[in-house]
Amino acid sequence: MADHFASGRGRPRDESREQAILDAALELLVEVGYDRMSMVAVAARARASKATIYRRWSCKDEMVVEALRRHGPAEHVPADTGCLRDDVAAEVRLMINAVSGPEGALLVGVLRAASESPRLAAVIQANLLQRKVDLGRCLLERAMRRGDLLAKAEPALLIEVILAMIFTRLLVTGEPLDEAFADHIVDDVVLPLLAGRPAPPAATSNT
Repeated sequence: MADHFASGRGRPRDESREQAILDAALELLVEVGYDRMSMVAVAARARASKATIYRRWSCKDEMVVEALRRHGPAEHVPADTGCLRDDVAAEVRLMINAVSGPEGALLVGVLRAASESPRLAAVIQANLLQRKVDLGRCLLERAMRRGDLLAKAEPALLIEVILAMIFTRLLVTGEPLDEAFADHIVDDVVLPLLAGRPAPPAATSNT
């Protein structure tokens, strides 16, 4: 994150003003798309001068990248319910609630923008997807310690499958993201996937 002082003059930045500009950038990203979003439009939405914006960000790529970093989710530890099935179900429902609420439109807009900007795609990979993978790793390692899993599973694969199913309904089929769907992900896909992981080979004797 950039420091809190404007370069060259030593004057403290107005953080609330910056945040208003970044919020305006994300609003426009959702409303008109990345291609049609412009620095001029952001300035108008935030009631800021173009000079102010260009002093801080040289292009809309830089602006959106910083907006996404500031907008990132708070630290989250997966629920520990005592069993793998309910742990996974709790995380799946949180993901569904996130894309079904006000943040869902922003997420869709950001994903579409990523197809137009490799830099945005890299930010999404580092700040959104990787956090989900880290959560999955925490959940699976906990299950291994409890004896719920007999073999180590790949958290990235788990998250990829869950997100693919959720976004297929959100963006392609339009089917409901309801409790029945959450149970379907957990009971018909994730648990069989994890149960199908091969157990580690038994140690062989040299005698």
